Amino acid sequence: MEEVKEKIENKETNNFNLNDNEEKEEIDALHEDEKDSESAKKSGFFGKKDKKSKPSFVDGLKEEIEKLKNDNAELQDKFLRLYSEFDNYKKRTQKEKLDVIQNAAESMIINLLPVLDDMERAIKYSENPDADLSSIKEGESLIFQKLNNLLQQKGLKSIDTANTAFDTDYHEAVATIPTDNEEYKGKIVEEIGKGYMLNDKVIRFSKVVIYQ
Repeated sequence: MEEVKEKIENKETNNFNLNDNEEKEEIDALHEDEKDSESAKKSGFFGKKDKKSKPSFVDGLKEEIEKLKNDNAELQDKFLRLYSEFDNYKKRTQKEKLDVIQNAAESMIINLLPVLDDMERAIKYSENPDADLSSIKEGESLIFQKLNNLLQQKGLKSIDTANTAFDTDYHEAVATIPTDNEEYKGKIVEEIGKGYMLNDKVIRFSKVVIYQ
């Protein structure tokens, strides 16, 4: 009985010593980890050098904001330049258009001056008591023909209404005459006011009377 008791006590002592050794090994391992961690900090593994090599989120955000500010300033400068150029172009084209209109009017007036002179001479001649009536009529006809030729050179053309059907693109009906003849319906009876076209564009409709 005493031998068994001694064996049990020796076994417990050995187990206790074994557990004590294991705990010691674990404590030593923890000390080694702490030393490695301190060594890593001193060597800069988690130090400032690593922080510099990898910029923080805030630093990256600041750089992005600065870049966006520069891009916005550049775009705004381009917009102001384009707006200024467009405004200058608009003013220049308006001035050129006005110059064209004024020059066209000046050219037309210069061409009309000879006709004006002829009309003035014809009026003076008609005031003479001894003036020949046939000569006056002939002079009026020549002046009219001269004016008509000048206007035709500028692109003016009268709208023909003789023996034509009524067309709303060229004619304006000012009166109608009823008829039972189907062939006459829609035909022009009489021209009240002559219509004109300038360079194939209607500038005044012919005023006509039509059958209805």
